[in-house]
Amino acid sequence: MTGPVTVAGARPDPGSELEWVAALVRDVPDYPSPGILFRDITPVLADAEAFTAVTTELAALVGEADLVAGVEARGFLLAAAVAVVAGTGVVPVRKAGKLPRVAGSRTYELEYGTATLELPAETVGHGARVFLVDDVLATGGTAAAAADLLAEVGATVVGFGALLELTALNGRARLGDVPVHALLTV
Repeated sequence: MTGPVTVAGARPDPGSELEWVAALVRDVPDYPSPGILFRDITPVLADAEAFTAVTTELAALVGEADLVAGVEARGFLLAAAVAVVAGTGVVPVRKAGKLPRVAGSRTYELEYGTATLELPAETVGHGARVFLVDDVLATGGTAAAAADLLAEVGATVVGFGALLELTALNGRARLGDVPVHALLTV
């Protein structure tokens, strides 16, 4: 998965905020295992203007959602900021073993192994409209597992937003009818 990170959905303005965000995404080869090219968004989070631009863009997609859910761990950072701007609550979707009470769990495939996500008990009400946020959409396994957990407790995922989408992996297909939004693509 090589190639430059670009602004999704439009021909970018060379001076745009999202062009600056794209330039900050750092490639880390062979992490977390050989053959994987990790896209590190830490420099985006560390830059106040870039982080503000990402937060504002994602918050504009929340619409009438009641909650923003963020997937561990960088998704937490984005989701919390997005929820503040959008005026909603935020709920974390955690890795297994991190919660004292669990509403449900899902094990799923990653491009480099398996993982399990858990939803905290009694945080998402039946009928809640939830906008799901993560840093990167790759194979879609993480996003689909999180969406399944939310559906299990009776919530409706009204959209999914990511800072970066690895389009060659077609992760958006795993989310079915859920509208998928990515600010940047590679």
